[in-house]
Amino acid sequence: MASELIYKYLSNEASEQEVQQLFDWIDASEENKKHFITLKKTWALTAVTGTISRDTSPVIALKPKNNTRKYFRYAAVLVVLLGLTRLAFYFNERTTDSKEIVLELSDGSFEYFTHKNENALVNDKGELIARKFSDRIVYFGKVVDKEVSYHTLTVPYGKRFKLTLSDGTFVSLNSGTTLRYPEQFGINGKRNVYLTGEAFFEVAKDKQHPFIVHSDKIDIEVLGTKFTVTAYPEDKTVSSVLVEGSIQMSEKDNPLNAVLLKPSQMAVWQNESKKIVTQTVDTAVYEAWTQGELVFQNTPFSTIAKIIERTYDVEIINENTVLARQSFTGSIKISESSVANILELLKRDTPFNYSIKQNTITITPIFHN
Repeated sequence: MASELIYKYLSNEASEQEVQQLFDWIDASEENKKHFITLKKTWALTAVTGTISRDTSPVIALKPKNNTRKYFRYAAVLVVLLGLTRLAFYFNERTTDSKEIVLELSDGSFEYFTHKNENALVNDKGELIARKFSDRIVYFGKVVDKEVSYHTLTVPYGKRFKLTLSDGTFVSLNSGTTLRYPEQFGINGKRNVYLTGEAFFEVAKDKQHPFIVHSDKIDIEVLGTKFTVTAYPEDKTVSSVLVEGSIQMSEKDNPLNAVLLKPSQMAVWQNESKKIVTQTVDTAVYEAWTQGELVFQNTPFSTIAKIIERTYDVEIINENTVLARQSFTGSIKISESSVANILELLKRDTPFNYSIKQNTITITPIFHN
């Protein structure tokens, strides 16, 4: 029964009552805890390799002394193999859909977020550390003073996600974003997180422990404030817009190249020139995506196309040079608009043809055949 509960828990199919039943069983003995951790790691290994790993052998390490026990050994092997096959089946189902939000734990195992239910998250010591929901995860405020374990959350194109870190910092993650952060922050040192993509941070105030967002080229240090960071690897810039408080943006390889931002300012670091340029902006435009809205203010079509690709998980090929030179102003409710709706709106200003084949959209001049 325990194995069945574990399978349901790992596949996010367990009810709240079943999750509690499983936790009670884990707490009942060290042997139960070890069995749970072994199966959980097996799940992770199956997810990584797509095959049943030899490392699963401890699960079936029985020591029979007679034929009866031998029979039970084979029966146990069969049961475990059936279980592992089921794990592999679950994994294969998941890998065929690479568009899921994925959380990689410090032990290398994976958690997936679906619309099926909510459940609790435990670390490799069997300790309760967070609660998972389909659209967010909330960590608890426990701190550690020694080794800090990191989790990595990946949000694919077409999806967004919300996260509350163990210090109470709230983070909205936009499409195509990966954030690496401590399972629990340490009581000594700085609060370091690592971002690729775009996120909006509401940092919990803690003057003793500065909060630092690390991107590939830029670091942003704060004590407690609200700001966005855009650091997609395919972009030639890294930008940050400050809503409240104060932040410092600095170049990772040259910390003296830094600027201190005031509210309603945006800083943009240029990869080619290594310069950081600041300007005053309407912050509502840059945090609108956190409310499910896209806002454009005299925005070039090339930028709009890139945002649409990330938001709706499509590829746009623009062969219309006239459209490429145009800029647009307006707002879009993401949940109420399809890509076709948006293209039809843009066509009213600058006529063009387009075709949609699976997830690829090709835009051509109006006279194109």
